Amino acid sequence: MVKILFVCHGNICRSPMAEFVMKRLVAERGLARDFVIASAATSREELGNPVYPPARRMLAQHGIGCSGKTAAQMTRADYDAYDFIVAMDNMNIRNILRIIGHDPQRKLSLLLDFTDHPRGVADPWYTGDFEATWRDVTEGCSALLEHILSQNA
Repeated sequence: MVKILFVCHGNICRSPMAEFVMKRLVAERGLARDFVIASAATSREELGNPVYPPARRMLAQHGIGCSGKTAAQMTRADYDAYDFIVAMDNMNIRNILRIIGHDPQRKLSLLLDFTDHPRGVADPWYTGDFEATWRDVTEGCSALLEHILSQNA
């Protein structure tokens, strides 16, 4: 069982998009039973709020639902519970480290670290460009899945 936690600031845009894109990717390969995939926030600002409407619409445009998802906060216990803790940008990394203390098992990475051009995922909260975020998330999730499958081959 591979356990992945996607993390961003509020858990209403980027990390839930990554959660549901990755769930779709593993389901398309018939691997859903082999994965636990979730997302969380580093802040408390949006706790209990649903996925931000423009992010929900972007997922829906691609046939992906996220009904019932509400923002949750990452905890220190998540470090032990997940194999991969995948942040959307460097500020998320810094905030995750404040929560977990340190990363002795090297579980923490940026989503786009698994691609040929590592960087932070575009933040649509500030840019309003949910299409750019969609591209980053789908590229990163596809690359992360390939990385996991190659490790377990």
